[in-house]
Amino acid sequence: MLRMRRILFFIALLCTPLAYSSAQCDTVIKPWLHERINILADSSMHGRGYVKDGKEQAANYIRKQFKKYHLKPVAPHRAYRQHYSFPVNIFPGRMDVTFNGKQLVAGQDYIVDAGSSPFNGDNLRFEKVDLSAIKDKDQWRKLLNTFRSNNKIYYLEHVDSICSLLKLKKAHFSLTLPVGCYVVPQKEKFIWTVARETTHATVIYVKDSLFDQHLGSMSVHIDARLLKDVENDNIVGVLRGEVKDTFLAITAHYDHLGMMGSNAIFPGASDNASGTAMMLYMARYFARHKHHYSILFIAFSGEEAGLMGSDYYTKHPLVPLAQIKFLTNMDIMGDATDGITVVNATEYPAQFKLLEQINNERHLLPQIKSRGKAANSDHYHFSEAGVPSFFIYTNGGKGYYHDIYDKPDELSLMNVDNIVKLVIAFLKEIK
Repeated sequence: MLRMRRILFFIALLCTPLAYSSAQCDTVIKPWLHERINILADSSMHGRGYVKDGKEQAANYIRKQFKKYHLKPVAPHRAYRQHYSFPVNIFPGRMDVTFNGKQLVAGQDYIVDAGSSPFNGDNLRFEKVDLSAIKDKDQWRKLLNTFRSNNKIYYLEHVDSICSLLKLKKAHFSLTLPVGCYVVPQKEKFIWTVARETTHATVIYVKDSLFDQHLGSMSVHIDARLLKDVENDNIVGVLRGEVKDTFLAITAHYDHLGMMGSNAIFPGASDNASGTAMMLYMARYFARHKHHYSILFIAFSGEEAGLMGSDYYTKHPLVPLAQIKFLTNMDIMGDATDGITVVNATEYPAQFKLLEQINNERHLLPQIKSRGKAANSDHYHFSEAGVPSFFIYTNGGKGYYHDIYDKPDELSLMNVDNIVKLVIAFLKEIK
């Protein structure tokens, strides 16, 4: 790994300002991106979350890159940072779940609901509860009143049926439960998240194949803490163009899920070290090439907690939103084997047609899919505030998302260099 990084470093030297040409450097876009993804998704970043200063380390790295490529703070006294805060439920310490004497692996064998309360108990027996037997809300309320013991584990079967009855998303199921520890067997892959509030219950989703007819016992030790005022930073820089007061915005979120306990790290290579690396490459590119409009670069925090950083920015803009001519947000950019999807394509058909035209002329990507509005990344609050915006994500890859397997080595980076070329050409054509 060290040797590879040295090789990539010397390749990157070929593209210094003194030696730079587009033709020379087209061939090194992919390894350049891979190196930055490696840095951002390294275990030393602790998943760029809220444990062990992960997000702060990532923010500091991005600030240094902005400075390296001569981006200026929008307001000099801010030094690239836009401060704000919100509550976060974290799991900073012990995370031990033992089933029938076997210690389970966090992230692989189970995940804890992100809003869970702390819980400690040894050799607790199971009480199996078949939720498909619940036929109405009155029966559900009566059942909830029986969940009163901290000396047992409630094994909940057929959670989907009660969610259907209550017209409730499965992600919100834990909010309905009283104090206690609950195990939910799960066939689907584990997908974790960030919670800004805590629940009364402790809910553990466990791989269903681990259970047999004899449930036996379970020991659970989970350290959870609700931090009520966690400081976060959007990192904002600008390259002034020929037109000083009109901006193109290039954005990506740098935060991820962090850690679940002291061992399980969610690296977030595709989501969204990849988009952050791509944003940094474009900062590097436009720092070395003339551009008509000024270009605003925003690395958002708090995206995984509910688009918090972009929401805050649109309510407290450092550049007036009316001065942003177009915003391009990049999220999940690790594998474009099957091309890309453009959210808001139907909202801005002229810009989407331009993107397609460039792609068809240069034969960059196999496909560009059109999609309508969606509140699924940081473009959303901008477009809702009237800023023309695209959210671009890739189509391809192994499907690792919000799990412990989203690692740099799992990314093919297929066609990602062509996404860079496409977006740069697109931004140059916007008038």
